[in-house]
Amino acid sequence: MDLRNLYTFIQVAELSSFTKAADKLGYSQPTISFQIKQLEQELQTPLFERIGHTVSLTNKGKELLHYAQRIYQLMEEMNTSNQKDEVLQGNLRIGMADSLCHPIIVKNFANFKEQYPNISLTISTASTTELYKLLDRNEVDVICTMDQRVYNTNYKVISEEKMHAHLVCSIDHNFANKASISFEELLNEPFLLTEKGVSYRRIFDEALAKENYEIQPILEISNPDYICQLIESNMGLSFLPDYVTQDAIKNKKVVQLPLNNVNAELWKLIVIHKDKWVSPQLQVLLDHLAKISLMEA
Repeated sequence: MDLRNLYTFIQVAELSSFTKAADKLGYSQPTISFQIKQLEQELQTPLFERIGHTVSLTNKGKELLHYAQRIYQLMEEMNTSNQKDEVLQGNLRIGMADSLCHPIIVKNFANFKEQYPNISLTISTASTTELYKLLDRNEVDVICTMDQRVYNTNYKVISEEKMHAHLVCSIDHNFANKASISFEELLNEPFLLTEKGVSYRRIFDEALAKENYEIQPILEISNPDYICQLIESNMGLSFLPDYVTQDAIKNKKVVQLPLNNVNAELWKLIVIHKDKWVSPQLQVLLDHLAKISLMEA
């Protein structure tokens, strides 16, 4: 079996496209089609269903992908073990919730770059729903997001960290010393929130909706760090993850407010697609991301 054909098969399978595989490998599309045809003839079974402009694996194709990824994983391990001075290089693509960019990338990129100077990273930010779509289309190698736990068997969870979110205000706000706060008291307060659909915003909106309330924020912005800075300036209230506000709370600029009947449990998730081939380069990135604790970052 020609290993080049096998590697081409992996790329077509992960990208779900002959055209994208050709672009990535630097081949013409007819070359890609010929390599896959050779493989199918050798194995005497179709590996892909080609319906219209879509390409999907057959059951035999799914079986072969599992074995092909294992073969290339073993080859990479063999090559690595034979190199006295291992040099990992290449570009890796991370899909990430905007709120995680500062704790995961800004605070920790220097350490990763020092250890692996020849690996570059490309970061794409999006909502959790969009991140999983990017993962399904193999447009990112791994996603980092903040949401509920994942039980979908199409994905492999590399690590998860339990988090919480709270209603917060400035230390100078008149709510700062209250022992309890009702939903009714919140209705006339100015709110600064992330856009709708973000995990912790969704938790807050659902809690309000259960009581038949809705809040119209005076500002919606995707970056929670900016919101926290405005909260410190006593511009209003917000509902934010604890890792965003921990420094402001420690410095006594922001306080958490007691809001009953809100279960704000979240998870920091590092996720790859179950069919993703984990190269040595990707493995060191996954290990690095898994070690980062948001409450320590």
